[in-house]
Amino acid sequence: MTLQAQKPVTGGEKDHWLAVRPRLILASAFMLFLELALIRWTGSNIVHLSYFTNFVLLGSFLGIGLGFLRVGRSRRQPYYSPVVLAVLVVIVSTFPVTVDRNTEGILYWTSLGTVGPPAWLILPVIFCAAALVLMGPAELVGRCFPELPRLEAYRYDLIGSLTGIAAFTALSFLSAPPVFWGLIAAVCYGLLLMPRPRTLYVGLVTVPSLVVVGLLLTETLTAGAIWSPYYKVTFRQLQQAGILVTDIAVNGIPHQQAVPAAARLQWEAQYGLPYERTSKPPKDVLIVGAGSGTDVAIALSKGANRVDAVEIDPKLRELGGSVHPDKPYDDPRVTTHVTDGRAFLERSSDKYDLILFALPDSLTLVSGASSLRLESYLFTEEAMKAARAHLRPGGTFSMYNYYRESWLVDRLALTMQSAFGHKPCVDVVSTAGQQAVITAGVTASAQRCATEWPGAAAGTPQPADDDRPFLYLKDATIPPIYIITLGLILIVSLLAVRFVAGPYGRMRPYADLFLLGVGFMLLETKSVTGFALLFGTTWVVNAIVFAGVLVAVLAAVEVTRRFRMPPLPVMYAVLFAGLLLAWLVPNSWLLSLPLPLRAVAAVTVAFLPIFAANVVFAKRFADTADATTSFGANLLGAMVGGCLEYVALVIGYKGLLIVAAVLYLGALVLLPRKAAVTG
Repeated sequence: MTLQAQKPVTGGEKDHWLAVRPRLILASAFMLFLELALIRWTGSNIVHLSYFTNFVLLGSFLGIGLGFLRVGRSRRQPYYSPVVLAVLVVIVSTFPVTVDRNTEGILYWTSLGTVGPPAWLILPVIFCAAALVLMGPAELVGRCFPELPRLEAYRYDLIGSLTGIAAFTALSFLSAPPVFWGLIAAVCYGLLLMPRPRTLYVGLVTVPSLVVVGLLLTETLTAGAIWSPYYKVTFRQLQQAGILVTDIAVNGIPHQQAVPAAARLQWEAQYGLPYERTSKPPKDVLIVGAGSGTDVAIALSKGANRVDAVEIDPKLRELGGSVHPDKPYDDPRVTTHVTDGRAFLERSSDKYDLILFALPDSLTLVSGASSLRLESYLFTEEAMKAARAHLRPGGTFSMYNYYRESWLVDRLALTMQSAFGHKPCVDVVSTAGQQAVITAGVTASAQRCATEWPGAAAGTPQPADDDRPFLYLKDATIPPIYIITLGLILIVSLLAVRFVAGPYGRMRPYADLFLLGVGFMLLETKSVTGFALLFGTTWVVNAIVFAGVLVAVLAAVEVTRRFRMPPLPVMYAVLFAGLLLAWLVPNSWLLSLPLPLRAVAAVTVAFLPIFAANVVFAKRFADTADATTSFGANLLGAMVGGCLEYVALVIGYKGLLIVAAVLYLGALVLLPRKAAVTG
């Protein structure tokens, strides 16, 4: 069957009040919006999800794939979706998981004292609920596909997805609380689920939607939360030793304190150590992780004439401006930069006497990247070299935090030694939690150590680098907790597919499309992490990258629809050439380019294989006998790709290109002979 011979397939929902094209766009937009909202909201209330962000993403992909596979097996409306969403919101609102503030201990991966259900209980509930919730909108999208030619349906699906990203990004920009997400979900359910019979509609759509909106409104009004693009930020003011202190928590985790500089230096002397380890009083200071402003206030109290304060979260910066007793952000000597710290170092040409990484601990992961934290690219050897390049003669670089493990202190000190060419000063202030300050002068003579650091202990891992920026991973392995969790996810997914879609043989003809989905997810991960390094891990960059990927996919579909493209084997060759180009171009070269040229080069390198891969998919999808089953197989492949992302912990993000190439080679081998000849 050629593209010209395609005809709309009958048997769709002809009696739906909304025409098929706007219905498809609305359902697709709602599907992606709901996925993003679930990731943000559950992560803000279940602390375990701050470290397993793509856990909800994997559940969403499973549900979307199942929704497509369910098309044709039932004529009933997916009323289960709003009901399950309401149940999920009730459970999470009633049993949130937060850090126990009365527990002594330092946050390190998932080693923390929590209040609420244990991870082994709440995480499976959230995964299954996310799958069931997303299965509903996906089924509504899938029901539109038989009513349109293949690529036209896919085109409107992508337009809807872009609309969903735009809507969620706009709400993030406006710092809208989740009640607005609930209102949008309620409206979309109301428009997409046909109101017949009316009693069923009220019971299964209206009532659950009211429950969701009501609970989210209650949370908004009672929690006193500020919703930043990254966190749910809550704060409380209390008296500590007769001084007013503001405790700030993000996503239920104690994060910062707004404390007068004098009190902070009195209570915890390590905050003054970076200034004692310098060979001269610093006048120009850069603080990365400025947060609520205490470190900025300390720099001013130490006599700084100019402070550049870099903070990635705009709401934390605003909160510091309003609650910090010293009002450091009102001082004319302070300039605020709301951006990613590594991105600031790569873009700025300023020089400093002191560069300070002040507890830049994000406590969350970059959405869409399995193991990349917001601050991951700050602690690589390349980042330390970038900081060194911004130091004046006699300048120093320093960082402090609670590192919990002695090997972590040694690893950072070893990284600094490699970047600066000499041993740094290492002050372990407290062995409880390995509270340490690590300082290195631009030369050895520019630092004043109390004692000489003896060097890294045997078994200390090598410095993290930009390809494997996993500071907290001691060995190049996938932690057992991830292996067990991902194994269980795959088992549950196999059972769910068999239960919902019937025999696996139904998807056998589309094995190559399944592998295309796996490979595409790895390409997307590589793009997200690559752009995070080149332009920052900010939410704006993340949103632009996801939108850019969809635009590249849409461009591939439009080109395939309008022009006669080369046969599939030729497009596979273009795809492999794009993967080879991405492998050969080093990040260091891209970072050396001026920002406009860097953007052009990065887009070309990242999106060429994505474009080629989606031309391959579009041509193959256009000629499939069963649109919803083939598309569902591709989406389930994307879910498996989300699990496979974790191999980056072992081989690095660049290594994902090799894995993707192997998967695409497998898809080429499984390509039906007829498609290979006529494609």
